[in-house]
Amino acid sequence: MKKNKSKTGIIIAAVAIILVLFVMGSYNGLVTADETVNEKWANVQSAYQRRADLIPNLVETVQQYSDYEGSVLTEITEARASVGKAGTPSELQAAGNNLNSALSRLLVVVENYPNLKANENYLSLQDELSGTENRIKTERDIYNKAVKTMNIKVRKFPTVIIANMFGFEKAESFEADVGADTAPDVGTLFN
Repeated sequence: MKKNKSKTGIIIAAVAIILVLFVMGSYNGLVTADETVNEKWANVQSAYQRRADLIPNLVETVQQYSDYEGSVLTEITEARASVGKAGTPSELQAAGNNLNSALSRLLVVVENYPNLKANENYLSLQDELSGTENRIKTERDIYNKAVKTMNIKVRKFPTVIIANMFGFEKAESFEADVGADTAPDVGTLFN
């Protein structure tokens, strides 16, 4: 009788240990995925900040060549500031879109100054901005991959139980802008 009780006790202890190890492993996996998402989000913010930091140099270069329109400068400054205030992927994407729009208007102003388009500083800044846009895209893709990993962990059984117990939630990913699936009509750009 004592042997049966000790065998039962050992089995219960083994099951309890396995359960504790499972919970620990699931929790640690969720923490790792969550921190990876946070790290990748910081990289996205850093790439956007790099772009925002380049803008004043571009504006200064353009100002040196033109009777610059104050409204465009104000719009760029406000759009640049909104990028720094964004706290979620959707807010950052909206702020980035506003900045892109303001930069497009700046480039229209630049078109009126042929000497500026040949200026080394301007060309260098354009290259830097182009490279930064590629970095932003790359960092957003890496972030979305980390979000996917996190969201799979949060939703998969039995980890979903641990996620709910400890308050882990799905992360927000970047999504394409409305209309991004339609190519622009290049013919209308030059009319």
